[in-house]
Amino acid sequence: MEAYKRWVRRNKEYVHSLESLANGLTWLLPERFAESEIIPEAVTSILGIVTSVNEHIIETTPTNPAQMHTRPPEGSFFPYSLFLTLMKDVESLVEVMAQQLYGDDNKWNFIAVTEATKVLARLALLRNSGYRMLLQGGETINDEKTANQPPTHGRLLHQGRNGHFTPEGRALSAMSRFGENARMISDPTWFRRAEHHQRAIMPLPETDVKRPTLSSFLSEKGVPGGLLLFGEVMFIARPLVYVLLIRKYGSRSWLPWFVSLTIDLVGMSSSTILLTGQQDWKLCLSDPEKDELRRRKLLLALYLMRDPCFGKYTRQRLEGAEKTLEHVPIVGFLTAKLIELLVGAQTRYTYMSGS
Repeated sequence: MEAYKRWVRRNKEYVHSLESLANGLTWLLPERFAESEIIPEAVTSILGIVTSVNEHIIETTPTNPAQMHTRPPEGSFFPYSLFLTLMKDVESLVEVMAQQLYGDDNKWNFIAVTEATKVLARLALLRNSGYRMLLQGGETINDEKTANQPPTHGRLLHQGRNGHFTPEGRALSAMSRFGENARMISDPTWFRRAEHHQRAIMPLPETDVKRPTLSSFLSEKGVPGGLLLFGEVMFIARPLVYVLLIRKYGSRSWLPWFVSLTIDLVGMSSSTILLTGQQDWKLCLSDPEKDELRRRKLLLALYLMRDPCFGKYTRQRLEGAEKTLEHVPIVGFLTAKLIELLVGAQTRYTYMSGS
């Protein structure tokens, strides 16, 4: 394993290119959105796991070159960011297998367990990070080193840790990343995962830094800190609430859709006040945190791709655009392929969850 780590760290650009090509080719697998898509989804998940682990190896490269050939000491912290990334890599496979084995109605039980696990991991990460804003749903570590990184304008919807499609991103990436990356076409992804490819190597986060408690954080930050924390809790809890409502009322009901949108808007409003409110209500946010707020606003576009809004309104608009452009050479073909992927990806909760 240590030999493999050294090879990955020495050939990180080659590894990134190979992973990008492999993940892009998964969209060309036969029966990508057919009834028997367990095997294609399993291939995608395995590639995602390998990509995530490789990216974690690269990010945790020792800063001292002398340490490259020695076994690094085991950290006392749990790698929540890596855990969340791996969860996103396998959640689509869990959904597909649950649907195939237990049916459309019972699959929501498994999806709810998946979302509950991510909620617990994100709450723990929020506490361990000193109640800092979660970046890319917790997949990107938010610390002083991240705060010093240049802003990532233009990649707000892309990737988290590793640059391959994620479940919120896979579907939405079909639109936002189709022309930007050779392997892409959303997330499950309209979004997530490229900024780490262009970052300098990151050392392991300090484990002996004293993190503030909830009471000390609120005492120091006051009302702005409370608003930030409220917005983060809303952002973390929203997917689980959405799934539980779908489980009870069905995906065709407007109630889960409206409740989820309301939670997103309320949580986002409390965070936005920190940037636009009076001076006493403002909180100093880093550039990555400001980009994260913009990314969350762009995620609202996913509501157009979720039932019942998609079935009643969005699909008709997409089909109308396809008929309009079908006679245009090349453009018509690409538009038809893009809409086909979007319609197929829309059938998967994990592709449009935004979580």
